[in-house]
Amino acid sequence: MKSAKNIFGPESAPLHVGVLVLDSCNMLSLSAVLDPMRAANRRAARDVFRWTLLTPDACPVTLTAGLPVTGLPLIEAPEMDALFVVAGFQLEEQSTPALLTGLRRQATRVQTLAGIDGGSWILARAGLLNGHKATTHWEDLERFAQEFPEIDAQRDRYVIDGQRTTTGGASPALDMMLHLIRARHGEALAMRVAAAFIYDPVHAGDAPQSLASPARLRARAPKVARAIRMMEQHLDDPPRIAQLAAQVGLTPRHLETRFRAALGTTPGAFFLNLRLSEARRLALDTSQPVAQIALATGFNSQAAFARAFKQAHGQSVSALRRGR
Repeated sequence: MKSAKNIFGPESAPLHVGVLVLDSCNMLSLSAVLDPMRAANRRAARDVFRWTLLTPDACPVTLTAGLPVTGLPLIEAPEMDALFVVAGFQLEEQSTPALLTGLRRQATRVQTLAGIDGGSWILARAGLLNGHKATTHWEDLERFAQEFPEIDAQRDRYVIDGQRTTTGGASPALDMMLHLIRARHGEALAMRVAAAFIYDPVHAGDAPQSLASPARLRARAPKVARAIRMMEQHLDDPPRIAQLAAQVGLTPRHLETRFRAALGTTPGAFFLNLRLSEARRLALDTSQPVAQIALATGFNSQAAFARAFKQAHGQSVSALRRGR
């Protein structure tokens, strides 16, 4: 078994990372792990990272863009310092007993296990995040917290908790990799790698994930951004627009004026679109019943939900699912 040494510390020796790629992960999440290591090696003019691509078994996996990825089967993984699990969709189907057993075995061999995007779900299903702080993509975070109460779910972009690391998606994975480079090899190398990707600003791990309030909106219209953050946190129990306005220190009319100026829409229309977008994601990415999706997106009446969903997306939940 590897020692409990943290990989996020000064070290001149190359870090050997196993990158386990699952079917239906996205190319951006995989690149966010691989390309910073490649760029760090190039700019350091030596190998500060080594990596091995792995797949759950001997078969290639297919990314969401349709590209195949080949690698060593997990059972044949060489000795390595860390294992990063990169996943995206179809997580339930891919959480096979063989894969979960293989991950538990690797947990005794490596210094760090990392879940990238949906990889957090795979590690959680293996019981490897129990008792740890962890995150996953903001779209799934509430469900993640409900399904795994023994995990301390965080809305952070990435979370490092002892020998476990998790990220909320592709961009947070890049933030985490730049932090890893900085921790092991200093600020100068991390800055040069970030500059190679023209990536600015680099976010701290505890910066919150958010759907619609990026830094430029927070800077340009901070009260609109605060209202959106509250909307995101209460999709299942939508507060009235007057309540949102009061929480950010505005009248409903002034909040509407600021929404129109910043986003070209009203707070009510924006909030409804946010809820129905989440409903569409739940319809496509989960097997939840329609009634459960309705409740999760703040509709107490299933009939009202059905009408709003069809008006927004042009078809019912069942029709959308049949067309997948």
